[in-house]
Amino acid sequence: MHRPLIAVPARFSSSAAALRYAAEVNARALVEAVYEAGGEPFTMHPHALGGRADPAGVAERLERCDALVLPGGGDISPHRYGAADAHPDVYDVDEEQDAFDLALARHALETGIPTLAICRGLQIVNTALDGTLRQDMGGPGAAHRHVKHPVAVAPGSLLAGALTDDEGDSADKVDVSCYHHQCVDRPGSGLAVTARAADGTVEALERPGSPGWLVAVQWHPEDTAATDARSRALFETLVEQARR
Repeated sequence: MHRPLIAVPARFSSSAAALRYAAEVNARALVEAVYEAGGEPFTMHPHALGGRADPAGVAERLERCDALVLPGGGDISPHRYGAADAHPDVYDVDEEQDAFDLALARHALETGIPTLAICRGLQIVNTALDGTLRQDMGGPGAAHRHVKHPVAVAPGSLLAGALTDDEGDSADKVDVSCYHHQCVDRPGSGLAVTARAADGTVEALERPGSPGWLVAVQWHPEDTAATDARSRALFETLVEQARR
């Protein structure tokens, strides 16, 4: 069966094993999750010289693609969501990466290309719609780093419809794998919260009434896609939407 092309913007890396130069990478678990779900992962070079992306150029490059994954990565520059100063624990900010990811998100929101946004990707979607972020959740005891915890999922949401088990049943609570020290403060315009952790942290966003299929999760479903049916189903739903 034809594999729909799933765009995944690369992440800049200062080094990589066996390479002599700085690299552009994506997490192997993520691209494998897309591939095992039936998609063809397509790594995109994040081109936004001087921290400015060309929206028309981004749109042209995405024309060949059937869906989009906005993956995890470093923190977004705080000025992108209106913060005057950066918290000391903000890390790996890259203006070129920010500009490119935001241009992708805005194109997806405008056109309705099926989109799964993960961790930083959720924060990119929120920022693209003028939402704000908590720059740090309060230190090691409060951050959701290397943590697996339950989240409550809103019934009837796109997320609930995608998080099905092998029998096709959805659940109102699922265990997820998290790695983040930032989270949504104010949801962006038109965004609805569709999952929360027990401490109230926003764990998923959607935009009711918008064109196409867009689900943004704060956790990393690729961490457990090989062993957990609901995580796997999230990627399978994205590929199904891409085929349409």
